[in-house]
Amino acid sequence: MTNAETINKLNEALEKLINAYEILQNSYDELQNDNDKLNNENSELKAKIDDIESEKRDLEDNVNILQDNTEKDSSNINSMLSKIEGLLSKKNEPSPIKKEKNDITEDSKKNEQEKVDEHSKSEARESIEEIIVNTDEKPSSENDSSENKIDLNRMASLLNGFNN
Repeated sequence: MTNAETINKLNEALEKLINAYEILQNSYDELQNDNDKLNNENSELKAKIDDIESEKRDLEDNVNILQDNTEKDSSNINSMLSKIEGLLSKKNEPSPIKKEKNDITEDSKKNEQEKVDEHSKSEARESIEEIIVNTDEKPSSENDSSENKIDLNRMASLLNGFNN
């Protein structure tokens, strides 16, 4: 073999090595790009997971607040209902002076008053039960929730009306 042939074969081998190196470099670049894309997607997914977990915590806090409000409203309603029943039962008890004066008239008035009071009690219970049912079925949107809140001032005015 002569020097020219040796140099020619070395050049061919070097060209093959250079081509192979370029192919490997291109493959490496493609893999690097794929790896970068996957890392970006991974980061985006982690950010979404963090957002979802944060939203979940916020929703759980809102649920807890709504449960607390429902319990408070329920206890307020129960206390108002017991006050109403107490006021209605006080109206049913005749005074001793009136008993002595007109037993017959008092008995007929008492029977009429009991009927009216029982009707008022049942209507009050039904409207309070409707209010309780409405508070248990609160919508998820905050705009509609103000419509379903219990009007405590209205209930207090109803109680004041029973006092008279």
